[in-house]
Amino acid sequence: MSTISKTTFNFLKDLKENNNRDWFNEHKPAFQVEQTKAKEFYNALMERLKMYDEIESMKFFRIYRDVRFSNDKTPYNPHFAGNFVRGTKRLRGGYYLRIRPGESFLAGGFWNPNKDDLLRIRKEFEMDTSEIRAILSNKMFVKHFVKLKGEALKTAPRGFDKEHPDLDLMAKF
Repeated sequence: MSTISKTTFNFLKDLKENNNRDWFNEHKPAFQVEQTKAKEFYNALMERLKMYDEIESMKFFRIYRDVRFSNDKTPYNPHFAGNFVRGTKRLRGGYYLRIRPGESFLAGGFWNPNKDDLLRIRKEFEMDTSEIRAILSNKMFVKHFVKLKGEALKTAPRGFDKEHPDLDLMAKF
């Protein structure tokens, strides 16, 4: 499997320090080389993920930022990013990977789940959390992912017992 090269990280670091059109246009050939390498990595990763999961598609995000409604007017994302979509109707969810010097991260799960998906996840947790708790307490998981992040409800979701022993997970999702 291909890897992200040091030259890719160096380019992204330089872009972060010189995030303007003049610099980018001057270094566009280097960008195109690094973008091609990054896309090859993402495609190889998608093939690897397919060995363990049903991945339907991959989207590699543009480096150009939409600055119309942003206070930050830097024109480029100093990272490469993409998401891997699971079989949408049956499996749902997916994975996201961002490559940025010193700030790379991998995420998995649902982004902004619809109400039916949210109810299904909570119902699963209401019945049994042993599998997810085993994953969350696994030493390798903790070493690499530390903990779940995101918003949580301050109380029990509507229709769920406020005294349920797994409320912490149901409120997180």
